[in-house]
Amino acid sequence: MKKIAFVIAVAIASLSSAQAQNAPAEGNPLRFVVGMGLTGGGDKLATAEYEHGGSVDVRAGGLIAFVGGVDYRINRQFSIQSTVGFHVDQASAENGDVTFKRFPIELLGYFHPTENFRFGGGVRYVSSPKLNGKGFGSGIYKEFDNTVGAVVEGEYFFGPSVGLKVRLVKETYDYTYRDRRYVLRNGETKGDHIGIFGNFYF
Repeated sequence: MKKIAFVIAVAIASLSSAQAQNAPAEGNPLRFVVGMGLTGGGDKLATAEYEHGGSVDVRAGGLIAFVGGVDYRINRQFSIQSTVGFHVDQASAENGDVTFKRFPIELLGYFHPTENFRFGGGVRYVSSPKLNGKGFGSGIYKEFDNTVGAVVEGEYFFGPSVGLKVRLVKETYDYTYRDRRYVLRNGETKGDHIGIFGNFYF
């Protein structure tokens, strides 16, 4: 009887330990997330030159992004995150602007080696990428096809609600244009970029 009781006790202890390791971190495993980041990279799409000197490039990987979505902690080792964002680069002045904007949707998975750090990656679907201008930028207009890219990133948590992430994104925008002989041709623009984001979880 003592041996049986001992085996049962060991089995219960092992099961409890396994459940503890696989259990979500304390608190609600499903949280909302909002964030903002700066990005850089990608091909040059347009250049705005100012009357008093200087110029600003609009690039396919720039410049400011806003995101919002949900984050789910599966267990202590793994989590997933899904967000919808607005990503834009712009060169503006009093007499007009040139803007490249798009709307990314991301699904990411992470591994947590510690409670304060996680790394992972996933896919990024970019909808309605468009370059257009007004004022001094009148005549600049180009629509790109929707595209799918890849994301790799790491995130450090300063506390339960604040995270800082560094990421690398690889994506390509395809488009169709007519050359000087009015022949329809296909082109592509690299939107690869790096970024740093601050996120707030609640």
